[in-house]
Amino acid sequence: MMCRWSNMAKEWWRPCGRKAFPVPSMSMRWAMTFGTPAPSCSHRSLRFAGRMRTYTKADIASFGAKINPVRGGVEMSDWSSKNPYMTEITENFILNGEGSRKETRHIVFALGDSGLDYKVGDALGVLAENPPHIVEELLEVQGWNRDATVTTHNGERSLYDALKKDFEVHMANKKFVQSLAEKVVSSGMKISMSIVSRTRNEDAWSATADQNIPPSLRPSVPSDDPASQVEAITADTKAIEDYLWTRDYIDIMREFDVKYSPEEFLELADRLKPRLYSIASSHDAHPGFVELTVGIVRFEYNGRARGGLCTQFMADEIDTSGAPIGVFMSPTKSFVLPEDTDTDIIMVGPGTGIAPFRAFMEQRVHDGGSGKNWLFFGDQSEKTEFYYKDEIESWIDEGHMWRFTTAWSRDQEEKIYVQHRLKEHGAEVWEWFERGAYFYICGDKQYMAKDVHRALIEIAMEHGGMSEDDATHFIEKTMMREEKRYLRDVY
Repeated sequence: MMCRWSNMAKEWWRPCGRKAFPVPSMSMRWAMTFGTPAPSCSHRSLRFAGRMRTYTKADIASFGAKINPVRGGVEMSDWSSKNPYMTEITENFILNGEGSRKETRHIVFALGDSGLDYKVGDALGVLAENPPHIVEELLEVQGWNRDATVTTHNGERSLYDALKKDFEVHMANKKFVQSLAEKVVSSGMKISMSIVSRTRNEDAWSATADQNIPPSLRPSVPSDDPASQVEAITADTKAIEDYLWTRDYIDIMREFDVKYSPEEFLELADRLKPRLYSIASSHDAHPGFVELTVGIVRFEYNGRARGGLCTQFMADEIDTSGAPIGVFMSPTKSFVLPEDTDTDIIMVGPGTGIAPFRAFMEQRVHDGGSGKNWLFFGDQSEKTEFYYKDEIESWIDEGHMWRFTTAWSRDQEEKIYVQHRLKEHGAEVWEWFERGAYFYICGDKQYMAKDVHRALIEIAMEHGGMSEDDATHFIEKTMMREEKRYLRDVY
């Protein structure tokens, strides 16, 4: 048997035999947890084995016992966004190579005595908290008493806890911006106007300040006046969105020098919502644990550190310190593997979009079957963003991955993305489609997914001999809606 590995514009052929290899740490973990040998197809690359701890069955149960009260007959359905399972992170390490401009982490959560189960394709809900430095700065800017008692949707608690755990305070919302009109003071007073009657050019006109004033009758207001600035910002939805893109509550409060009572602010702020992440592991391969591939978002604007709420929380506050973190499962009904394990699949997952496909591969290895697996993966550079390289190469060597095609966008002068690779291999992709292969895509919804979708239509036109209308119908209706073998997990 031969395995084809496509990297950039070159092709390598590797012999693929199912040879034996040393029992990895995950197999040890399986054996110690369940008292039986791990399935022979289970694999964990030695690259990561050195970073792992081995847990006994009692250890796994203790993760939940230390944090959650003992419950009789706990079922998966008992845990939700409103009632999360409190667990801890057991592994948290960076996947990027030295010199990378990104921070992508592999994060492992213990499931303990939760009774939580999952299938590949599911998502893990994670409940984060706001960064302490943002909460402290907000309290300082507004002059609030951190120990004051407030009532929230979660009951009575201190203002500090409410700001940290109950509300989204790391980014502002439209309601808050719209509330500025009543808070902003210009020239020492609020601007108001009421015109009862006015005659101009023989045309009578009357209105209150709530109505549109004709341009010729509008008062002259300096463009740098706070009131006019608020009016410009709140003029339409897009203007508000553009304004909020780079600002949080603290920025806005300082910009307009406005004060709110804690009750006023909490009435305007959004409730803190869980974040969902595509699961990057098979429960059959990693019993008692759930694993994620997470891109940590960090940036600086206006002299202040910013970033993703949940990604920074997992990377900085929780890490492997043993601090509790709430999780729950978010099952998928559509992003699932074919029931027939002999069905071929094509997976497109650049960047952290590889997460569910790592899980897919682990499950396909565990389940056996003769279905071929073809993965399209890419990122900025092979040197720094080749996530799970050891595992992928092992799947190739062991004959589990039939083909692996990469697109490193910055390793050459011309930027190359996964949609370009798809079109390069369009004839073969079309052959797979004709044989009934499933097509999966995970990752960026705004750009990548649209470009890949267009590439599929062009492949159907070029290699299927279809008109653009027929090709669009085949991809969007036949494959996606009727046959349900074009499946997307995009965000």
